[in-house]
Amino acid sequence: MAVVGKLLSPKAGNQPGLWAYFLSGAPGLYPVFLFVFLLLPTGLYGQDFSWTPTLLRAYADLQKLKVQSAQQILVREAPTNGIRIFLDDYADMLLLVTTDDDKAFARLSDREDDRLDALNNLDKNSPWQRVTLAEVRLHWAFAKLKFGKEISASWDVIKAYKLLVENQRLFPDFLPTYKSLGTLHIMIGSVPDNYAWVAHLLGLRGTIRQGQQELLRAQQDSIFRLETRLIDLMVRAYVLTFTNSDSQTLQQLVNEHTDNLLLHFFGATIEQKAGHSEQALTYLLKRPTGSAYQPLPIIDNILGDIYLQKGDYSIANTHFQRFLTTYRGQNFLKDSYYKLFLCHWLADEPDALSRPFLQKVLTTGRTTVESDKAAQKFAETYVKKGASANQKVLMRARLASDGGFTDSALTYLRPYTEAKFISTAEKAEYNYRIGRIFQRRNEPDVAIPYHNRALTLSEPEGLSFGATAALQLGYIYQQKNDRTRARSFFQKALSFKRHEYKNSIDNKARAGLSQL
Repeated sequence: MAVVGKLLSPKAGNQPGLWAYFLSGAPGLYPVFLFVFLLLPTGLYGQDFSWTPTLLRAYADLQKLKVQSAQQILVREAPTNGIRIFLDDYADMLLLVTTDDDKAFARLSDREDDRLDALNNLDKNSPWQRVTLAEVRLHWAFAKLKFGKEISASWDVIKAYKLLVENQRLFPDFLPTYKSLGTLHIMIGSVPDNYAWVAHLLGLRGTIRQGQQELLRAQQDSIFRLETRLIDLMVRAYVLTFTNSDSQTLQQLVNEHTDNLLLHFFGATIEQKAGHSEQALTYLLKRPTGSAYQPLPIIDNILGDIYLQKGDYSIANTHFQRFLTTYRGQNFLKDSYYKLFLCHWLADEPDALSRPFLQKVLTTGRTTVESDKAAQKFAETYVKKGASANQKVLMRARLASDGGFTDSALTYLRPYTEAKFISTAEKAEYNYRIGRIFQRRNEPDVAIPYHNRALTLSEPEGLSFGATAALQLGYIYQQKNDRTRARSFFQKALSFKRHEYKNSIDNKARAGLSQL
């Protein structure tokens, strides 16, 4: 969740930082920053935290992912300025999360303690001191998660949370606190019930509604509003539900900031997550490019996904190969080799051409992210048992449906009935896919019996299709304002154990219950 520095009114203060998924941008706002900066005394909270015009320019470049130019600007600023320390850290974090480079992580990781020490020596009476300390910890928490350092990342999050709570108590009108704290409260509020006691034991308390209200409060300042709106959209896409109105809001934001690579990237990931891959493709094809921007190899992985969903296997293959050539990390390797397998397998090419990619799934990368876990599970199952011809049909329908290409998805499945599938897992998946297609086509009443059937088939074996079907039924009845049934299905989704999508489904189900 990106925490981005902004120059606000004297009461609101400034908002720095970036954390986890919500990397965002504020392009085109430098003139506004400068204008407000010139109207306000820079020493309002003490000279230890001063937004100079050059720091504002560096900040604006970082938000556009122009990391190199920002770093060139930062070296000209006083190294003891807390804002410069924060921006230096921000730049390092951007480099780490865009490259996933293990060697770079090993080289830069000591800087966290150095920067925390430096910030701890600055003015403790400034509302910026605890906020910047928290943001540095959140930067590194996200970086550590990317590199498989979950325990250390968790402690950073806990310490950042406590710093922000203390800052809220000391400076209740300082808006930057609420952006980061609100994001954390939403995350805490989406923790499944069986883990909630751990959060409480660690002193972490918050609800989704509380977090949303805090993000809304942070939008009171016009400069701060852009990033907060983007965070809110990310929360809706990844934790809550993403509506057509949300999609229109996102499109307006991207169109208003044509030179912001991060905004185009996150706009694409949000729309892809929401099943609008055609819109995601538009954002990526219109993204700003050039040597001034930090490379984002992951974009080729996303483009490969979209063309795979469209059934353009040759184009998808090109993008996945390009990603593997330019990417230096360990995440998404299993996922990419799995998708390369699909490009050849779904194109009905000989097994000798497709199977080697599954062997690469089993021998490369790591299983930190869910897509890599799913790829590993598929490869292990396929190598042991192979796949029936019907699984190709289900896979084509799944990919098309996930991308929002529902006409193609229905075309794949129309010649089939449940009786044509042999295994229980295939029967459950068939029903779930049909239900999901009609749900995406805004025909929930048609979708309900298919989801119910998928749930019934899945429960005895604990298949993931049951958990996903229950989650979607929860959403459908939530939209119908049938709170009792919605609650029942969200709880049912949580009851499924040890499937490969448990983290994300549990988070969404918990969020659904909180909204009720």
